[in-house]
Amino acid sequence: MPHLVSIAYRPADIEQRPEDHYARVAVERATLIEGRGIAGDTKGTGGKRQLNVMLAEAVYGLRAEGFRTAPGELGEQLVIAGLEPGLLAPGARLRLGEAAVIEVTIPRTPCSRFEHIQGKPIKAAWGKIGVMARVVCGGEIAVGAEIAVLVKGDSE
Repeated sequence: MPHLVSIAYRPADIEQRPEDHYARVAVERATLIEGRGIAGDTKGTGGKRQLNVMLAEAVYGLRAEGFRTAPGELGEQLVIAGLEPGLLAPGARLRLGEAAVIEVTIPRTPCSRFEHIQGKPIKAAWGKIGVMARVVCGGEIAVGAEIAVLVKGDSE
């Protein structure tokens, strides 16, 4: 069964843009806020880019290629295990735990900051760092929570 492997966010009380890593703190539980992202996350601004979501299998592959992959080190906020990659197409909706629902909006693309932090060329991560999503329905989430596909994305 697909499940949530990690949650990381950027709280206000840490350095917001350190030179050598993403400002992320790993947590066991969080609250998703509809139309915003993770409660207390200074990255959450609304729009199509509320959450960075990756598949655990992609994270493992990047680790094998020499990327740093502890929670948040790839700039991600949520990592999901056991989900078919094709199910993370734009328009896909996933329920995380009992109530929270997210919708995949666009593929996530690496930027020059990602390249600088990881010390690898952008092209080495292209197509491997997940998707962006928005929160459709808020709720509590926790590491280990089951993930259910509610709506399949455009690629189906």
